[in-house]
Amino acid sequence: MTSDPECCTPDTPLQEAARLMVDCNCGAIPVVSDTVSHRLVGIITDRDITCRAVAKGLNPLQMKVADCMTTSVATVAPEASLEECCNIMEQHSVRRVPVVDASGRCVGIVAQADIAANAPEEETAEVVREISLAA
Repeated sequence: MTSDPECCTPDTPLQEAARLMVDCNCGAIPVVSDTVSHRLVGIITDRDITCRAVAKGLNPLQMKVADCMTTSVATVAPEASLEECCNIMEQHSVRRVPVVDASGRCVGIVAQADIAANAPEEETAEVVREISLAA
């Protein structure tokens, strides 16, 4: 997992979230309630921005993360196994899963790229296949 990922809040300007994705070379940013508690309230992806703003002809420069973010987020606990992460990604057809501790604090994120870098080839192929079939 990527520990202590960059996060944003629902009030973050959408352009700033997109800039974070560019700066961090990622396609998703966890959305937290505030910068102190880091309680996960959603996730914003490059696809969210494209489908919920740009494709609808809305001006993303005038929008906040709250306007486009996904609020129903599959998560895993810090002690989750690699297999558990893969199962969650497959079940929910997602390429990224925030890691949330018992208090709801976002402490990391596991991306499909993390699986590819750390799992056996067969498991990586299965995760990619399952996510792609449902997408």
